[in-house]
Amino acid sequence: MSDGMEVCAMLGAVETRSVSPVFVGRAGELTALTEALSRATAGEPQALLIGGEAGVGKTRLIEEFLDTACDQGAVVALGGCVELGADGLPFAPFAAALRALHRHLPGELAAAAEGHEGELARLLPELGDPGSHEPADEDSTARLFELTVRLLERLAADRTIVLVLEDLHWADASTRHLLTYLLRTLRRGRITVVASYRADDIHRRHPLRPLLAELDRLRTIRRIELSRFTRTEVHRQLTGILAAEPDPGLVEEVFERSDGNAFFVEELVVSHEAGCAPGQLSDSLRDLLLVRVEMLPEDAQRVARIVAEGGSTVEYGLLAAVAGLPEDELIEALRACVGKNILLAVPDGDGYRFRHSLVREAVSDDLLPGERSRLNRRYAEALEAAPGLVRPHERTTRLATYWYHAHAPEKALPTVLQASVETRKRHAYAEQLSLLERALELWDKVPAEARHSLRPIDYADAYPACALDPEADSLRYLDLLAEAAVAARLAGERERAAKICRTALRILDSVENDPLRAAWFWTEMARLQSNLGKGDGWPEIARAQELVKGLPPSAVHATVLVGAAGWGMLRNPGPEAIAAAERAVEYARFVKAEPIELNARITLGTIMVSAGDTEGGLAAIREARERTVALGQFHEAARAHVNLSSSMEALGRSREAVDTATAGIELAGSRGLVDSAGWIRANLAESLLALGEWERSKEEAERLLRSGASSTKPGGTALLQLAHLATFRGEPARAAEHLAEARARYGTRDPIPQYTLPMEQAAIAIAAAEGRLADVREQLAATAETGFPPGTHRYGWPLVLTAVTAEADSRGLPAADEGRAAALDLVRRCVRGLATPAPVWEAYSKQVSEELARAEGRETAVRWADVVAAWEPLERPHQLARARHRLADALLVEGGRREEAAALLREAHAAAVRLGARPLREDVELLAARARLSLAQEKQAPAAAEPGDDSFGLTPREQDVLRLVAAGRTNRQIAEELFISPKTASVHVSNILAKLGVAGRGEAAALAHRLHLLDTPL
Repeated sequence: MSDGMEVCAMLGAVETRSVSPVFVGRAGELTALTEALSRATAGEPQALLIGGEAGVGKTRLIEEFLDTACDQGAVVALGGCVELGADGLPFAPFAAALRALHRHLPGELAAAAEGHEGELARLLPELGDPGSHEPADEDSTARLFELTVRLLERLAADRTIVLVLEDLHWADASTRHLLTYLLRTLRRGRITVVASYRADDIHRRHPLRPLLAELDRLRTIRRIELSRFTRTEVHRQLTGILAAEPDPGLVEEVFERSDGNAFFVEELVVSHEAGCAPGQLSDSLRDLLLVRVEMLPEDAQRVARIVAEGGSTVEYGLLAAVAGLPEDELIEALRACVGKNILLAVPDGDGYRFRHSLVREAVSDDLLPGERSRLNRRYAEALEAAPGLVRPHERTTRLATYWYHAHAPEKALPTVLQASVETRKRHAYAEQLSLLERALELWDKVPAEARHSLRPIDYADAYPACALDPEADSLRYLDLLAEAAVAARLAGERERAAKICRTALRILDSVENDPLRAAWFWTEMARLQSNLGKGDGWPEIARAQELVKGLPPSAVHATVLVGAAGWGMLRNPGPEAIAAAERAVEYARFVKAEPIELNARITLGTIMVSAGDTEGGLAAIREARERTVALGQFHEAARAHVNLSSSMEALGRSREAVDTATAGIELAGSRGLVDSAGWIRANLAESLLALGEWERSKEEAERLLRSGASSTKPGGTALLQLAHLATFRGEPARAAEHLAEARARYGTRDPIPQYTLPMEQAAIAIAAAEGRLADVREQLAATAETGFPPGTHRYGWPLVLTAVTAEADSRGLPAADEGRAAALDLVRRCVRGLATPAPVWEAYSKQVSEELARAEGRETAVRWADVVAAWEPLERPHQLARARHRLADALLVEGGRREEAAALLREAHAAAVRLGARPLREDVELLAARARLSLAQEKQAPAAAEPGDDSFGLTPREQDVLRLVAAGRTNRQIAEELFISPKTASVHVSNILAKLGVAGRGEAAALAHRLHLLDTPL
């Protein structure tokens, strides 16, 4: 044990007074915590948030609960947020909690972290070296979060763990994000998560406020709000502190002054014991909190002031160096502080902290301005002289904070920059951004000659190509802006990133002429505009292309070309996009920027597939995928799986797409690539839906929506699959809800065909299911106006088929006649722009053609047989069943092939039942009933139809009335034409609606035409 730890251990046992030995009140809250512990022990993870004003008793409640947890054999891991977190010390409470688990369960934690020690060392340095800086990507933080959650789940698999995070109101952004991810994704393990925060600190703009609102929406989290003590509870607290019955006047005075705040009650007792009689207690809260400190000897007061300025916790060695007292005098001063319950030894025995943050804040606020800066300078000088006084992963950030508050910009700037590098390596981009913004603030306060000695500290993506000689070139203000822009984007602060980029571009326009740097910032702006839903990013890409035109090849040049190719891949995958991708590959290869080259090769292969070079494109993506895996660039490897599975689906090779997506999800999951897994899972849900594996598709879509993926668009695709599924199953209202949510996730400023066309198809399907033919036509016209870019046939064919089927189903409706010819002409124009590069799209083409014929009353069984034959070799059970239903209908109308029709209907019915496709099942059952055909699977001869009768039991007179209803006649007109009374006509119409099982005259007319009820009897 070190000297510091020995002193802390010795002083930790010093008897303290004025803390109530009696736990007062909080019975209901403690019961809620212990019940949660019981459920967690049974294997159901629990999460609780404890809120209350400062001093109300949150920590005491947690301590009482932890005593119970320890008595029951639980492993407790406690971590507290520190105010230093605002200056860039990320993940502080999680690091402390994991360190506690590492002490309690060293072997078990090492086994749970096996294979991921380097990544998890970003949170717990004791696991090893987190490694040198790796290129940042959108998944890096999510990967760290996923690995942390899995680590906790493994540790809690066979033991109960209580994870406590205190003082969330001070939590850094990375801690808040990790906590949100943990609470959203924790699904198994014997673990209870308890977090506390000061409710009175959460003002309207406090960063914790949105997190609390989000957590309130999670039903798995319980909020506990602590109220102040009642008069009776204050009386019990005073009795415990004084170990005697208190004077009634004191009880009344303390209750009124404290207003039931437990900590203030304790401080008022101290004030009373210092000689203040009832009625003379301090009116100033700050003075009240300082009473206990002012009762200390002078050296002890000095030590308390030093600790107050050192941070939430100060190590003994660092405190000794700053205090400059002989060790015996320092120990006596600490003994006095601990004895008066001002300071406490921290649990790991290596430092001291104030027992309550309110007292620390009061002591710190009482320092004079010069005194505060002098103490910070002494902390910084002591830490520079002996870096081992604090933990290595905290050293640079704390040193930067001390120099900053010492008002020493020349010392602070390089230290802040180094802290930003270390923070980035921990994937704590929000804290990196805060540090870089502090560096920007300090920049002009540092003399130019001092800045000139600074070297580029780190690089943002392709930005190193801007420095001709990193060893000789000095750091520039624009370099800091580039780093800050990327940090803001990776932290999810896209508006701030865009603002930083605009600042840089203004400087480049007015002060500096540097086209390469300007091109980089415009490329970054293009990405941000698209992510923010403020545009498609093309104007920014075009500007960047102009700037690099004529310049020597560079990584920035290649990045610009990759951006242009990626834009074309999603919106217009034609020759220009291919050319941009090929040049990006060439430039990246020339400057030996292999990560950019692999990105470009994946994009190029995807565009080649869309442009018709199927095998060449697939081979290019596969080659890039293998290379990314070999290089350990798993983010790009996962992107290759995204594009490869999507390309397979575009070719109708859905089974291969499922296999590719499954492998990609396994890869992404093993590396904690949450967002990448989301994109791949969205593709998987789409392919499973096409294959008729509807339940599995639904499960994958819902799993994606529950995941912690930060990108919204994969969730939009998942919602679209749920919308399509709801339509197939006859639930248009639910489909509309899913579609509306998908639209919200996609946004409206950047219409990408792979999102807009499926949404338009869903809208057409919903309108058709609800009988809104006018809306079907209007939606198709709007879609046709924007057209079907190359490679979008996979979305165009289902859309057109949905629209033309609605036209065919409504044939014979008087209200549908007007505009039908124009609508069908529009369908034909759409079809002319759609490619058929694979058998599945040829089958769609044939079915669209025959639905056009049906809409015009010229369908034939021979052509429907061709449609069925086209679908049969493909794994598309829903489409095949629909085609078989249509073929059976055509055979029955033409007559003479009833056994063949019956077999087709049985196959279609079996498929519809298995899939849960209610509309298709009902159509098949109606047709079979009308034709008096059995749908039973056992082999039997179909019953012969009786002349003049149909399965709906319509009498000859009702058939006459139905013909007139279908022609759009009113009851009075029917009565006049059939020489009956209007009342009799009304009775016939009511009987017809009841027998057909429809709600209105229009629906009856449509059903009559669809099932040929008015044709020659079958």
